[in-house]
Amino acid sequence: MIHVGCCGFCLRQAEYFRRFRLLEVQKTFYKPPKPETASRWRTSAPDDFVFAVKAWQLITHAPSSPTYRKAKLTLSGPRENYGGFRVTPEVLEAWRVTRRIAGILRAPIAVFQTPPSFGPEPENVENIRRFFHTIERGGLALGWESRGRWPEGLLRDLTGELDLLDVVDPFVRLPVTEGTAYFRLHGRRGYRYRFTDDDLAQLAEWCGSYRESYCLFNNVFMAEDAVRFLGIISEFRSESKPESASGSPHGSI
Repeated sequence: MIHVGCCGFCLRQAEYFRRFRLLEVQKTFYKPPKPETASRWRTSAPDDFVFAVKAWQLITHAPSSPTYRKAKLTLSGPRENYGGFRVTPEVLEAWRVTRRIAGILRAPIAVFQTPPSFGPEPENVENIRRFFHTIERGGLALGWESRGRWPEGLLRDLTGELDLLDVVDPFVRLPVTEGTAYFRLHGRRGYRYRFTDDDLAQLAEWCGSYRESYCLFNNVFMAEDAVRFLGIISEFRSESKPESASGSPHGSI
């Protein structure tokens, strides 16, 4: 199963729901929507539509991050209690809020993205272990997009111990975890990059190595590239299994 979509509503909602069957919600990272807003999205989407949620930045990012200013957040606790997977009342509440929205959306996956500054220092490793051993997952699969320079062996150990998906941009590196792939496609040479047909064919080949793949485009041309990718994987399926091909116009094949 290959799910295809974008990071955030890049089209009008009705148009997005018509074209795709997957969305990674960005608002849950910046400032989670109200429960009634999430409920409205769930009701408006097709029943088979899949929402993935990006965990609130209060869990992963320090208050010095520019993403806090972008979200115009007002903090109720000491600044040192936020970010870095610290097991504090503020961080645990941020996870509770994220998990509540995920439940309303019937999301199967929540993704934690850490900034490049969050590296493999002993304190960070300990915080990650404590956080994921402490929280209630609520039936969610959890993914971690590590953007710092984490050694592959340490990533393999942590994701295995904590039952996490290794969320990656496959054009940077492939995941250390198996079974389910969660790809976030940021553009090979930056956000303004338009993926080529060869790029998308390579992506389809990578997806073929996993039981289930989530492909989230996150570039300027995300909607166009995602639609083109749907066409390529339909052709890929037709060529490899002509007797069972049934090309789909939507975001899961």
